[in-house]
Amino acid sequence: MANENMPSSEAGWAALRTREQAVMAYYNDQANNSTFGVGTLAHTGPCTPEELRRPVTAAQVNAQLATGVGRAEAQVRRTVTQRELTQPQFDELVSYTYSAGNTGAVDALHAANQNNDAGVVSHMNQRVYVHPRDAHGRRLRAVRSNGLVNRRRLETAPFQSQGAR
Repeated sequence: MANENMPSSEAGWAALRTREQAVMAYYNDQANNSTFGVGTLAHTGPCTPEELRRPVTAAQVNAQLATGVGRAEAQVRRTVTQRELTQPQFDELVSYTYSAGNTGAVDALHAANQNNDAGVVSHMNQRVYVHPRDAHGRRLRAVRSNGLVNRRRLETAPFQSQGAR
């Protein structure tokens, strides 16, 4: 099975850490969801006053990152079995899956499995919206995130044809 033993590279880990920007506290992300560390969702809706006072350790952040990356790697390996990925392609699919979640990433992963690079790029570029929540945790209208647009540009790069770059 293609990619069954491929791990994320050091460069892939470093890029993911940079993109997620570790925050050593609980905070409300751009969708107003309680988040901490390296983009780890604590729960939907804003942080509670208690969470905002709660310290977050480097060990907690690193453990959550390792768990999330492990899940993303496993999903990429499980789904992309018919095509051997390059290391940069694997790293960026892991980054995308970490960001979009297993369910959110499935269409791009299926396109990668079918060797459909244009499909990978198209599916990734559709996931650039966040659904903010109000102070009561109710989901609001989707908003395009410039941060996600920039992230998807980086994640799609290994799937772009040389002429399209």
